[in-house]
Amino acid sequence: MTTVLILLPLAAALVIWVLPLNDISAGALALLAALAEVGLWIQMLVRFDFGQSGLQFSQQRNWFSDLHVSYHVGVYGFSVWLIGLTVIAMAAAIAYGFWVGRERVRAYMGLLLFLTGAVVGVFSAQDLLLFYAFFEAMMIPLYVLVGVWGGPGRMAATLKFVIYTMAGSLLMLAAIVVYGLSQDTFDLVQIGQSSSDWIFLGFVAAFAIKAPLFPLHGWLPDAYREASPEVAAILSGVVSKAAAYGFLRIAITKFPDPAHHYRTPILALAAIGLIYGSLLAFRAPDLRGVIAFSSLAQMGLITMGVFAVNDLGLNGSVLQMVNHGLVSTSLFLLAGMVERRTLTGELARLGGMARGRPALATVLLTTGVISLAVPLSSAFAGEFLILAGVFQRGWGWALAGAVAIVLAAMYVLRLVSAVLHRADGPAVSDAALDLRPAELGVVVPLVACLLALSAWPAAITGHSFHDDRAQADVARGFR
Repeated sequence: MTTVLILLPLAAALVIWVLPLNDISAGALALLAALAEVGLWIQMLVRFDFGQSGLQFSQQRNWFSDLHVSYHVGVYGFSVWLIGLTVIAMAAAIAYGFWVGRERVRAYMGLLLFLTGAVVGVFSAQDLLLFYAFFEAMMIPLYVLVGVWGGPGRMAATLKFVIYTMAGSLLMLAAIVVYGLSQDTFDLVQIGQSSSDWIFLGFVAAFAIKAPLFPLHGWLPDAYREASPEVAAILSGVVSKAAAYGFLRIAITKFPDPAHHYRTPILALAAIGLIYGSLLAFRAPDLRGVIAFSSLAQMGLITMGVFAVNDLGLNGSVLQMVNHGLVSTSLFLLAGMVERRTLTGELARLGGMARGRPALATVLLTTGVISLAVPLSSAFAGEFLILAGVFQRGWGWALAGAVAIVLAAMYVLRLVSAVLHRADGPAVSDAALDLRPAELGVVVPLVACLLALSAWPAAITGHSFHDDRAQADVARGFR
């Protein structure tokens, strides 16, 4: 089943590229494949035994026997939820791209499907070289999607994105080669733990760039602003979680001693990014800027939870990965819908859109309230668990997180007020329609997932690192 989840979108992308389909047929086929992917994931979720620790749905075939490299895929409890986030967010992105009618639909939809397969591969790969192959394959469609279908500044944004990510890729490749050859295997299940600081830092630098974390976030503002809304949604909601997964699956499990030695500086950088990103989000002049810098802040918070390396922090980080992925995807798509109606994302030119647009107001306000981390929301559960986890490492880390949560409330309320409740801005016309049924079909399922998690966050927190086995699993490298 794991292999099918990887190959289905890749095969659909190939079919769309090869067959001479018209735009409607290509878009419909892409959406059908994305929905089929969601259906397969639901089947995996139902069949997954959360009461059993260890790898499930595993498949392994020798690839390069001399180097002990294999095609080895499988999922853990936490990676099931990250795959679910991926397929749901990608289905929403494909549906939105189909509805707005992107140019060169066959190429565009094929790239989105290719990206889907690559990200699912990242979350399920159990061989270091296979993980690297999927990790880099994930970047290829993103370069094209931003560089070809982006805004006026797309070339500069793409160049900056390429420079940053290529630097991280080279560091990770060097770390993988040295680590795998020193252990005589590249299999993540069989490979032993290492105490090498340099190899650990190579992985950390690569994941920190992809996340991104402060101060390696220089590519973020341009890429998120210039990409189309659905690609920005995937960058923020899904691709950044691949980096957090790398921290969780490789950095802290395979390098426990270096992770312990460097915990304090990593927590410090994550805390700085959390507060710094929140401040930038509060001062950002446009919708996408607020969402982009809030993503920088949230990735800092998630990283703090991962490097707390305890049950509370790990459970909270996984829940918050899913929360933020759904919230960020929803907000970027809503930003795109607002931009289509007003031809701008500048907050100073917006306002008053709640009047006569009840669907837009309801969806945006619901998403905003959940992202505020109000009690009984899934974001509250995730952030509370992370703060409780880092508190065990020092009260100062929890204090930094609490300050950032207050700042998050300020910038989210500013965004909602600027779009919905202020006096009508010069870009807002009475002719601007409410959300169409197709648009509601894109964002309402995302909000529904957030509401379901708010009602039952234990679906993730109770089934990722349950009981007291999290630290034991980390110590064993998930073997």
